[in-house]
Amino acid sequence: MKKILVLILGLYCYGFASSQEIVKLWEKAPPTDNKLTGEEMNSDNDWITNVSEPNIAIYKPTNGSKNTPAVLICPEGGYGGVAYKHEGQQFAQWLNTIGITGIVLKYRMPNKHKSVPMEDVHQAMRYLRSNAVKYGINPTKLGIAGFSAGGHLAATASTQFLTVDGSNVRPDFSILFYPVTTLMEVPPGGTCTNLLGENPSRADLYKYSVEKQVNNATPPTIILLSNDDDVVSSEHSIIYYNSLRINNIPSAMYIFPEGGHGWGMHENFKYHKQMLSLLKEWLIGQVD
Repeated sequence: MKKILVLILGLYCYGFASSQEIVKLWEKAPPTDNKLTGEEMNSDNDWITNVSEPNIAIYKPTNGSKNTPAVLICPEGGYGGVAYKHEGQQFAQWLNTIGITGIVLKYRMPNKHKSVPMEDVHQAMRYLRSNAVKYGINPTKLGIAGFSAGGHLAATASTQFLTVDGSNVRPDFSILFYPVTTLMEVPPGGTCTNLLGENPSRADLYKYSVEKQVNNATPPTIILLSNDDDVVSSEHSIIYYNSLRINNIPSAMYIFPEGGHGWGMHENFKYHKQMLSLLKEWLIGQVD
């Protein structure tokens, strides 16, 4: 991918400066067209809808080495939009404070074309590993993170990583915030409809129920959620964690007593500091 769209911006957050480089994900047309038309809609950069031109924003630590760990970030949005700021940019900037490169994926909406989001994840992983030297990334310490429906996308990437071209798109570790996981054990909602359509086949429900797809190559995983989440039931996380445990995948799960859904990097989340401390400790164990 020789021609890329690059934008350098200075950003200040958490008391440090970082810059982002935005890279257009597909040089040519992607394999599957999501059939969305019209302009992308952006509300204060925190809710982006009608995404049909994906990209990655690469945030590097200002004092990072030339071989830093990295995390590809998939914000939430029910497969209908992307909560770009508090589950993307701000999380990437926090990762920078602990010496990790954060990469925010603005992925295409499936619009009932189920393969579309995963095509973007796989393309991002291919691009980052093939350009690891350019961006100072350690290609053997490239993880993935996802929030809510983005957590479903990240978990899918952590369980379905065999590609036709044989490229290495498997994440080295996985971070899931209040993820959607099962489309079979818990009544499916809007996330399922946006991904698979109104009347999905049993085969598709099974394929995209990520707890059914865990295998011995699924990477180490941490799951963070609130017990009182009334948007995505804690059962989603519990079911997935149990599947990880049964398959002997190194994993951790932290269920906070309250906080609801979608707290991301919001500092008004009661357990914000505790959550970051737990995540930092776990991440250090993955990237050291």
